[in-house]
Amino acid sequence: DTPPGQLPELGRSGLCAAGVCGLVAVLGALREALSGEHPDSPAVPGRTAPAPQPEQPCTAQEHDGPAYEVVYLLEAGDEAVAGLRDRLDGLGDSLVVGGGDGLWNVHVHVDDAGAAVEAGIAAGRPYRIRITHFAADDSHRIHAERVQRAVVAVVQGEGLAGLCQEAGATAVLARPGEPPAASDLLDAIRRAHAREVVLLPNDADLRATAAAAAEAARAEGVRVSLIPTRSAVQGLAALAVHEPGGSFDEDVVAMTAAAGATRYAELAVAERRSFTSAGICQAGDVLGLIDGDVAVIGSEVPGTAEAVLDRMLGSGGELVTLVLGPDAPDSLAERLEAHVREAHLAVDTVTYHGGRHSAPLLIGVE
Repeated sequence: DTPPGQLPELGRSGLCAAGVCGLVAVLGALREALSGEHPDSPAVPGRTAPAPQPEQPCTAQEHDGPAYEVVYLLEAGDEAVAGLRDRLDGLGDSLVVGGGDGLWNVHVHVDDAGAAVEAGIAAGRPYRIRITHFAADDSHRIHAERVQRAVVAVVQGEGLAGLCQEAGATAVLARPGEPPAASDLLDAIRRAHAREVVLLPNDADLRATAAAAAEAARAEGVRVSLIPTRSAVQGLAALAVHEPGGSFDEDVVAMTAAAGATRYAELAVAERRSFTSAGICQAGDVLGLIDGDVAVIGSEVPGTAEAVLDRMLGSGGELVTLVLGPDAPDSLAERLEAHVREAHLAVDTVTYHGGRHSAPLLIGVE
């Protein structure tokens, strides 16, 4: 019953039971399945794995990129995953590697699916491997019944993309200096394959681009509501109250209210001497931006972050969201969580890892 062009999932035992010979056999089976020689190959059983779960396959409608989507769970260390990201980044696009503590969710679009699996084997132990050929996928997905409602969110960092996907949203991964075009957002709306879509740009500079994508999607018969989120933490707040089974209008109102009630801040490093709303900064200074404006200038990240938190919580707040950048140590989260507990009673803190390409630190206060 395997759909055309899709390889059955492979359990962990298929990759680790027979050592090197087993790996060779599995890779041979993968290539045979991709070539169409054994379309009815049975799945290899494996034991049930903990979260994160593999994401749903992308819809191939109007896909003009790489030929295959490769998705698998991976047991590997942080250093091995860093090398895996670089290797997969050179093989294709739409790369998302989310997770942590030794368990990762890997998603990539490539022309050489075997090489993407081999990269996972080199990094650790992949399992629940799923490979979908987009061209073959069209034949059974293009006319599939649309879901009622979906959320499309733009984020920087694989960790944030993974959070959005775990919440059921379609993530559009943006890199610094490479904002997505309207066509990228429209493609994501199509991949969501829903009658109703809530679009979260999570960046003030993307509002016009998102509006153009929404208008194009409406012309194709999709009901789209654009919530003008200006930061990923506002998008996370909106996702937290998302109710896909309720009224579309009520859902949009609730998500908009949650985003609007979330103040956002970001820490960045000054690249040159310049004038800011908080005074003159020098190259290398740590800047604390609150709601888009520089509010604090510091010499190091922890102290600047504490000053930003104090300013934001001075006007009240119940929940602090911290999104750590790729170079932020775990000790930073521990220090900031302790600071909030000691200086601001009855305020809870949640911490996430943004992943590669995310800002050094994002802060949300609800």
